[in-house]
Amino acid sequence: MDPEVQHEPSEISYDENFYPARPRPLKPSVRRAYRTAGDLPRGDAEADNPEYVSWLVQRSMLQDAKLIAEQLSGKGSMWQNPYASPDPRGAVERAPVWFTAYPISLIASPGQSFLATLGDESLWQLFSDIGITAVHTGPVKEAGGLHGWHATPSVDGHFDRVSMQIDPAFGSEEEFRRLCVVASAYEGIVIDDIVPGHTGKGADFRLAEMAYSDYPGIYHMVEIEPQDWHLLPKVGAGRDSVNIDADAEAELARAGYIVGQLQRVIFYEMGVKETNWSATPIIRGVDGVERRWVYLHYFKAGQPSINWLDPSFAGMRLVIGDACHSIADLGAGALRLDANGFLGVERRTEGPGWSEGHPLSEAANHLIASVVRKMGGFTFQELNLTIDDIKAMGGSGADLSYDFINRPAYHHALVMGNTEFLRLTMNLARDHGVDTGSLVHALQNHDEMTFELVHFATLHREDEFSYGGEVIKGGDLGDQIRAELCERLTGRWAPYNRTFTNNGIACTTASVITASLGIRDLDRMDETDIETVKKAHLLLAMYNALQPGVFALSGWDLCGVLPVPAEEVSDLIAEGDTRWINRGAHDLMNYAPDATRSDSGIPRGRSLYGSLPEQMKDGSSFVRQLSRILDVRNRYGIATATQLDVPSVSHKGLLVLVHQLANGLVSATVLNFTGDEITATVQSKHLPGGATVVDLFTDQEIGSVDELGSFPLTLGPYQGVPVMLKG
Repeated sequence: MDPEVQHEPSEISYDENFYPARPRPLKPSVRRAYRTAGDLPRGDAEADNPEYVSWLVQRSMLQDAKLIAEQLSGKGSMWQNPYASPDPRGAVERAPVWFTAYPISLIASPGQSFLATLGDESLWQLFSDIGITAVHTGPVKEAGGLHGWHATPSVDGHFDRVSMQIDPAFGSEEEFRRLCVVASAYEGIVIDDIVPGHTGKGADFRLAEMAYSDYPGIYHMVEIEPQDWHLLPKVGAGRDSVNIDADAEAELARAGYIVGQLQRVIFYEMGVKETNWSATPIIRGVDGVERRWVYLHYFKAGQPSINWLDPSFAGMRLVIGDACHSIADLGAGALRLDANGFLGVERRTEGPGWSEGHPLSEAANHLIASVVRKMGGFTFQELNLTIDDIKAMGGSGADLSYDFINRPAYHHALVMGNTEFLRLTMNLARDHGVDTGSLVHALQNHDEMTFELVHFATLHREDEFSYGGEVIKGGDLGDQIRAELCERLTGRWAPYNRTFTNNGIACTTASVITASLGIRDLDRMDETDIETVKKAHLLLAMYNALQPGVFALSGWDLCGVLPVPAEEVSDLIAEGDTRWINRGAHDLMNYAPDATRSDSGIPRGRSLYGSLPEQMKDGSSFVRQLSRILDVRNRYGIATATQLDVPSVSHKGLLVLVHQLANGLVSATVLNFTGDEITATVQSKHLPGGATVVDLFTDQEIGSVDELGSFPLTLGPYQGVPVMLKG
């Protein structure tokens, strides 16, 4: 074992002194080789310079993965936890409410890094008071690329990872470990990210281009023979690749080089990304041979896709090593699997290549999730595919899945004042065998409000569904929902929101609500408008929190942040990535009230609710009312309940969720998605006749269930009521 990893008996540690009542924390079982910037070696940044090649190897993720594996292999600690089957209920019990951070948007405490700010005990005390039990840090490891000896910036908000080292812009590895210690002191955990589908163009990719060792096996990259270089477009001066067009894609597929056209082109934009393949210029390898490569990238050109079925298994080793580093070295308790549904690609005899819902993705996710479970952690997946895929992946892979099924549907319910589509998606999920308790139900995160509706647009496009009093095909239903969301949330109705390619709408939760309320000019909002926004925001929080599963929310939600005006991020959205308007900087603790930007340069967004300390002083604030919702969720074990029914309703704006709690009693969450008062009848075959209906917010009896399994209830605008059925 590396001498740095051995732990000799010593005097009482800092952690033991600082938290004397805490059980001794599990010690990290590996240590990655830490590198400082130092002086660069001399010579050209070329394959024929051994110093440059060695410098790249030492900075590569594959090399770190090798060193980490050497420290874990053959250790009994790797066999102490069950790992074969996902345990969603165990994951929810361990961390039922998450705060999802975004490093470049958080305004840090003066002189402190992002990670040090997240590890502030006063912040965790407030998190504990609110009911938050986990922090998802977002991507904090080095990202972007390398051009010669020099780093290049991230092209996708740090989701183009190039190293296991924490980016100094966000803090240090010690600060990450310290954050984990503080979280543990408040009975919380820290959730990190891995990216199993791609890397950035860092040391690993540059070595792959040079045909060094087995590094080309990391990626879906193919060497094109010189006699076929005429099929490739020219790479412009100063660029390291160029996207090929559909004609070149077809020619290369016919020539037997690449799979060719895939099922869709994510982030499609004419002249920027017309296919999922890009070509490199001529690159001299370590063997002196000049090559041109074509490589796959599901997302941006700076995010080359990992090959999970290369004979070298280099890509697999890289990803598994990254996961082991986060859990066994940094101390994270869980990992998010970013964009994990695109790990398999296969040629078909006819039509586009098979690139979504591929069995290799399922197998790869099983491997990643199993390794994390072996080390005592859990995983959740960002899988925006069909309900069938989410069910299949959840059978053996990640413990939890992000709720892409119902997320666009609950926004649609608010926008239209009609819960029919939401009730449809929730019932479809249950019919497919997807346990509500295995889902991460979220308000806003760093991404757009997704409305891809993949379930209806792909596998179930020709299936027929009952909706709006008629039978409609899945493809047409998806188109209708998408059109209604676009019409009501963007354009003349809400010019502050923007569409994001064909994936969704760049907006915050607050600006979904303002658009739903018909507020066109955010600068003209008065206190009455803000109060209505807060009420609707709490309704959406109740929808997500008062059902089984994880509830997740962000700083944009806690502070009620509005979108940043497009002109303030014009350079960031110039190529169509409009999501930067929904990533405004925010200051949770009022650390820097005069700051206009985060340390990463993101403009500050307007906050409707104020900082957490300010809100905690006001009993009617968003955060104080949210804490009461989470208190009910916690006291009655709603997070680990079983969803029994999403019944038909007597008013189109009403939603009823019926659950069975661990103690055998039945509860229901009743929500009004409209701005009108509703007097309605709540009915379900699971409501026991003769039972007393108790409002869980007030502990008052508000009615009883009749022999038809129903009871009357009046709800004010955007009001929600959780009830218990007793007797």
